[in-house]
Amino acid sequence: MQSENTRGALLMMASMAAFTLNDTCVKALAGSLPLFQVIFLRGVLTTLLTALLAWRMGAFQGGVPRGDRGLVALRLLAEIASAYFFLMALFHLPLANVTAILQSLPLVVTLSAAVLFREALGWRRMSAILIGLCGVMLIVRPGTDGFTLYSVYALIAVGFVTMRDLCTRRLSRQTPSMLVTFLTSAAIMVSFGVASVFDSWAPVGVYEGGLIAGAAFFVFLGYLCSIMVMRVGDIAFVTTFRYTGLVWALILGWVVFGDWPAPLTLLGAAIVVGSGVFMLYRERRLAMAARRAGQGGMAGKAGI
Repeated sequence: MQSENTRGALLMMASMAAFTLNDTCVKALAGSLPLFQVIFLRGVLTTLLTALLAWRMGAFQGGVPRGDRGLVALRLLAEIASAYFFLMALFHLPLANVTAILQSLPLVVTLSAAVLFREALGWRRMSAILIGLCGVMLIVRPGTDGFTLYSVYALIAVGFVTMRDLCTRRLSRQTPSMLVTFLTSAAIMVSFGVASVFDSWAPVGVYEGGLIAGAAFFVFLGYLCSIMVMRVGDIAFVTTFRYTGLVWALILGWVVFGDWPAPLTLLGAAIVVGSGVFMLYRERRLAMAARRAGQGGMAGKAGI
């Protein structure tokens, strides 16, 4: 019989695999269809699927509380911008390179939360963040022949995803997560649909249509697994398995596109992942210590 942590780890790995397979389908369309057209058509299917799931989960009943509406709007803008910069980078860079840069997200989110919200950040986690960001520089390698503008696009995407996640952390519990997921999918569909009006469209054949349908299915599957994973296991343990997305990106990038990262890129990715895993481990230890301290305090009061 599987433990809660095992189920959570498997769901997290499934989520990462699904999102990476979506990226693979989208990247395979580069050169065949314009980016705006691809994301709009994928968005139509994804929004229909997420709307059905949100309805089944009762997410449309409550709506977004008035106090959260500004945060949700800012989150949607950040999601749209991050999608544009990430997908532009994905169209022009190897899959593993873009995915490796995105693995720095937990580090950047933790650093940003410490700066903006005064969340506690000890020297061990701060050191892990700085080392991880050095790993990102090894992946991007500014000033070298392998450096391109699209590496900057990937970094900009990380910045906007950080903004999205910080907004998510400030949302109240009264805002249904599935409703936010539906609004995100709908916002991306509408924004890229409007942008596609000012761009040329290309005919969609059976091959292209299959890839778009596959991308929509994998995005939806990734969303579904992400929701399920929050309900099982120790989140601090389960979150470490998000880095399996890089393994999938390495495999799919090599098998589908024939790309294999340079040694420095692999070293940088290893540093980023190692730093992220250490930081998550450290956060878990701190949370456990805080719980023990709280239990000790309650026991002391009970003895008074």
